[in-house]
Amino acid sequence: MKADWKKYLPWFVFVGIAAILLAVFQQQQTRNPPREINFSELIAEVDQGHVHDVAMTGNEILGHFNDNRPFISYAPNDPTFVQKLEAKKVQISAKPSADSPGWLSSLLINGLPLVLFIGVWIYMSRQMQGGAGGRAMGFGKSKAKLLTETQGKVTFEDVAGVDEAKEDL
Repeated sequence: MKADWKKYLPWFVFVGIAAILLAVFQQQQTRNPPREINFSELIAEVDQGHVHDVAMTGNEILGHFNDNRPFISYAPNDPTFVQKLEAKKVQISAKPSADSPGWLSSLLINGLPLVLFIGVWIYMSRQMQGGAGGRAMGFGKSKAKLLTETQGKVTFEDVAGVDEAKEDL
């Protein structure tokens, strides 16, 4: 009874990983995607006072209108744009540009499928039963046993009463 949970451990791990992936993908889908507008539309919305806040990252501008609808735009290097935002009392935040998603996400995206594939392969190879010693990669192993002097030899006299042994000889 103590080792029963061990045979179900791979299934628990698989269900746990599936639940985490499902939660991540559901979170991305339920989020309100920002509407993409061009830079001239953004300037017109700022001039009309419809923009509440913006967050600039590199040349990407993420923000919200006054009715809390998100938007995204891409800006050229325009020094007067920040002055227009300040004149209309728009909240401004700036972040450094993130060129790469980071080493951890790259490792998860590229390495996790490989690790899962190898793990499933090892698990399946250990679960295979049958010939060759009960292992999947044991097909070249012999089941022959070494006969030593202490075990004795089988002679014709030992099997003299067995009809099948006489026929074989």
